Amino acid sequence: MPESKSRKKSAPAAPAAKTTSTPKPNPAWYKPVMFGLMIIGLLWIIVFYISESRFPIPALGAGNILVGFGIAIVGFLMTTRWR
Repeated sequence: MPESKSRKKSAPAAPAAKTTSTPKPNPAWYKPVMFGLMIIGLLWIIVFYISESRFPIPALGAGNILVGFGIAIVGFLMTTRWR
């Protein structure tokens, strides 16, 4: 039976330089702003429904729901950068 060719072993590669660094922690204001935006958005929507569209901005009408959700979504998007 024919013998298979043996493979040449290459020298181990030098370890790569450390390219990833640990991310910096968020500033102290980040978490209160993040949770604050979520709460303000929720309160905006609650006030709109309880006041039967007289508050917070009567001229917007049902647009107040979009404003409330928009504020809350900004808070939720901030959670993706929270460390």
